[in-house]
Amino acid sequence: MRVVAKFGGTSLGTGERINRAADSIAAAVEAGHQIAVVASAMGSTTDDLLDDIEFDVSDEDRAEIVSMGERTSVRMLKAALAAREVNALFLEPGSDEWPIITNDVGEVDVEATKKRATDLAGQLDGVVPVITGFLAQNEGGDITTLGRGGSDTTAVMLGNYMNADEVVIVTDVEGVMTGDPRVVEGARNVGRISVDELRNLSFRGAEVVAPSALSYKHEHLDVRVVHYQHGDLLTGGTQIEGEFQNLIDMQEQKLACLTVAGRSIRNSPGILADLSDALRNAGINIDAVASGMDSITFYVDSELADEAEPVLHERVVSGNTLSSVTVEDDIAVIRVTGGELPNRPGVIQSVLTPIADAGINLHDVITSATSVALFVAWDDREETLEIVQREV
Repeated sequence: MRVVAKFGGTSLGTGERINRAADSIAAAVEAGHQIAVVASAMGSTTDDLLDDIEFDVSDEDRAEIVSMGERTSVRMLKAALAAREVNALFLEPGSDEWPIITNDVGEVDVEATKKRATDLAGQLDGVVPVITGFLAQNEGGDITTLGRGGSDTTAVMLGNYMNADEVVIVTDVEGVMTGDPRVVEGARNVGRISVDELRNLSFRGAEVVAPSALSYKHEHLDVRVVHYQHGDLLTGGTQIEGEFQNLIDMQEQKLACLTVAGRSIRNSPGILADLSDALRNAGINIDAVASGMDSITFYVDSELADEAEPVLHERVVSGNTLSSVTVEDDIAVIRVTGGELPNRPGVIQSVLTPIADAGINLHDVITSATSVALFVAWDDREETLEIVQREV
């Protein structure tokens, strides 16, 4: 196999952990695998360096300063591999074989990077390159960076462009967990998870794989997360499956919009659950939910609206918190799903503005980490779809 293994800062945080990392790499090489290594700065070195910059500094000088953490890591790891008789070399910006090229604002030059990564892949039979994560260089040779989580991005990008079989992210967690083990009891490892699931978790606080890295994963590139104590690069952990699909979809069925109004709904625990349970018990599937300070809106199949309204009305009249329920028919929904949405500042506004300019009224806009759902009148659906397809 051809494997790109990324070692995070905690997995290189001490001499013992560097030895453990070197042992796992040497074992994989001994087993006949081609290995390229991406190394983060040891421990919290990068954050410490950033904290120490208490003076005015140019972007170029800042990049040079923070690069020192990764530059140290690759030298340490290369030396540990050499002690195990593994033919390794460290690569950093400025090296002849350095693969990742960006422009001055850190955008990857895909063509140049692919060519350099391909050339590097051709050397893997005889050598293990140990590559600084997070860093890049522009065409002028100046150091640039790939942003927060840039070492993950380095690894998955190179895995893609070097035609690797697998990228292994070695970190301080067992993989993706069912919950935060520091907070919930019985949290366990998730053996497999889709890239879309993980992307949503990552944008909502799960620190497993940087969201920017997952954009470089394709269907045939395996990505796995393992704990540094595991000691085996080729087994265990969590397998991340699939690839992002940019999709614009218009639902064929009409929806109905049922809005329940009430006093301080958001300050009344259990109301959303009570209303949702009532619809569930009636066999009515909820397509989407939108909530405000004093209202909750349910979108359901238009054909089920006549059944859903009395169910919700019963909850309104059975208590003192809710005031009324109303129904609007003939609603359409257009959904935009794509892994790159969070990396495109202003993308929602770029869609909403031309829709408003066309005189189309939006009933609702519901967003998640990687999707946007637009609810409009049924008669406006085709024009809205055309606008979305043009702008996204």
